[in-house]
Amino acid sequence: MTSRSKNDSVYQAAKTTDSASGTCKRMPMVTIRDVAAMSGASIKTVSRVLNNEPNVRPEMRERVLQAAHKLNYHPNMAARSLAGRQSYMIGLFYENPSPNYVVNIQTGALDRLRGEPYRLLMFPVENFKEFHGKMIAIIRSSGLAGVILTPPLSNDPEIMDELDQSGVPYVRVAGTEPRPGSPCVAIKDMIAAREMTRYLLGLGHRRIAFLRGNPVHPASNARFEGYCYALQSAGIPIDPDLVIAGDFRFASGLEAARKIFALNPRPTAVFSSNDDMAAGIVQAAHEHGIAVPRQLSVVGFDDSQLASIVWPRITTMRQPISAMAYTATDIILNLLENGWNTEEIRNVELDHALIIRDSAGPPFLANVAEKEDA
Repeated sequence: MTSRSKNDSVYQAAKTTDSASGTCKRMPMVTIRDVAAMSGASIKTVSRVLNNEPNVRPEMRERVLQAAHKLNYHPNMAARSLAGRQSYMIGLFYENPSPNYVVNIQTGALDRLRGEPYRLLMFPVENFKEFHGKMIAIIRSSGLAGVILTPPLSNDPEIMDELDQSGVPYVRVAGTEPRPGSPCVAIKDMIAAREMTRYLLGLGHRRIAFLRGNPVHPASNARFEGYCYALQSAGIPIDPDLVIAGDFRFASGLEAARKIFALNPRPTAVFSSNDDMAAGIVQAAHEHGIAVPRQLSVVGFDDSQLASIVWPRITTMRQPISAMAYTATDIILNLLENGWNTEEIRNVELDHALIIRDSAGPPFLANVAEKEDA
C-alpha cells in the first residue's frame, strides 16, 4: 500500500479581495487545529479521520467530517498525484441524514480500497439541487479519478450529465432510474418492502402504518410502492391517515410516533422506511407506556447496527449497504484499470433479506379490542 506523505495533510488557503485596496489577499489558513477545536477531537484523531484510518468511533468520525466541511477544509490532493501524473483520489458524494447509512457506505468503500494506492474523499452534500453545476469544478479541484454517487444524487440526471461531460468514470449506489452507460449497484427496494409488509400481514396485522423517508430519495418511494402493493394484493385499501411523512432521521421517528399514537383506532404495526426512524418509534413507545411488540409491532429497513442495539431489537429488511459500497468501489477500480468502456457497463443487484428479531409479533391489542366489541 502506498505510504501517505506529509503533503496529504496540507490544506490550501482561500483567496479574497480587499474591498478597500482592490488587491487580492489570502484569508487565514484553516488548520487541523481548527477542525479539532470545532469537532472536540484531538489533532491525532482528526488526522486519522482525514486519512481514512480505522479505529475511530463512527460518531466522532462524522463530527470531524462535518467540522472539516463547515470550515471549508480541503486537502491539497495534487501532492500525491504529481509524481506519477496520475490521480489516486476517489470521491464519494452523499446526502443522507442517517449517520448509520453514511458510516456503512464509507466502511464498504474503505474495505475495498485497503491495499490499493487510492484514497477515498467524502463529500457531504447538504442540498443536492444547489449542487447542480458544481460537479466538474469539484472533480478538477480535487483531482478525482472516479466518483461514487449515493442517493438521491445517484438518481439526479443533471449531476450525471455533468459527470458524463467530465469523462470521469462513476458508479451509482441505489440508483432506481435506468441510465445508459452508468453502472449501478442496488437492491430491489419495492420487492423488499412488499415482503416486509407481507410478513406483517402474515402475523395477522391489518392496520399497518407506513413511515416514509424523504421523497427526494427514490428508494423511499419504491418502498412505499411495495407497501401499497402488498396491502392491495391482500384486499386492504390504503388509508392515507396511516401514511406518515418522515426524513430518515431518528428525530422524525419520534415526531411520527406522536401522530401514530393519536390515531383512533391506533395501528397495530408500523413499517418504517429505515431503522433510524424505527428506533425513534420504539423510543417514543417506551415513553408512552406502549409495549413493543405486545401492543405495537415496529419494523424497519436497512439492518443497521442501531437495529440490533435498541430494545427490543428491531425486525428489519437487510439492505447490504457496506457490500453495495464495496461493489461500487470495485467497479470503479476496474474501470480505472481497464478503461471506461460504456459497452461493458454492468449493473449489479444484491440480495436483501428479512431479519426477524424481537420488535414484531401478532396483533394482540387488536384481538383484545375485537373481543371487547363482541
